[in-house]
Amino acid sequence: VQTNVEGTVNLLKAARNFGLKKFLQVSTDEVYGSLGKSGYFTEQTPLSPNSPYSASKAAADLEVRAFYETYGLNVNITRTSNNYGPYQFPEKLIPLMVTNGMTDKKLPIYGNGENIRDWLFVEDHGRAIDLVLHHGQAGEVYNVGGHNEKTNNQIVELIVEKLGLSSSVIEYVKDRLGHDKRYAIDPSKIKKELGWEPTTPFDQGIEKTISWYQDHEEWWQPLKSKAVLK
Repeated sequence: VQTNVEGTVNLLKAARNFGLKKFLQVSTDEVYGSLGKSGYFTEQTPLSPNSPYSASKAAADLEVRAFYETYGLNVNITRTSNNYGPYQFPEKLIPLMVTNGMTDKKLPIYGNGENIRDWLFVEDHGRAIDLVLHHGQAGEVYNVGGHNEKTNNQIVELIVEKLGLSSSVIEYVKDRLGHDKRYAIDPSKIKKELGWEPTTPFDQGIEKTISWYQDHEEWWQPLKSKAVLK
């Protein structure tokens, strides 16, 4: 709450006071809640966050909207699906599984592993942010997704295969609280208005990501040793 809500409000105040040309809030598809087996999140999907974290992001989004409506601050909000790629903190699913696999540790999966996420390579997200920052229409929200849905089981099994590990390294652990079943984003708006679409297929992106962690052990090892990670 201090970071996502109070921090965002402080930044909004600073943007207004110093006359910044654009304030871009990078948000998350988690603010929409959880989907069933079909359908996609659009920019018109009601906010329905299910965890304290996603509720704090939704609150920040509403503050951004309020500064646009009340003060005329030039703002945009992007809501992205799950990112992956180089430099991702090793507590997150893909880097955790890759680095655990490289260090002979178990690969823990929450619940039954059937939770579904829409995966987007980080460089594709970066291009979307740049486009919205320079060309987004004031006050608008843009969903950024990869149309790349996979279960956690599929992700971990692929990493096990790529690293040449036995499936016995996979272990199922107690599900986390407020664990949404499925996220999936419809990025039609940003494609139509700004010409953005993802350019990195998942099979290429995951190869790049695994290779990066294999080549940059000096970056992630200190992070794993300091953090409480399985």
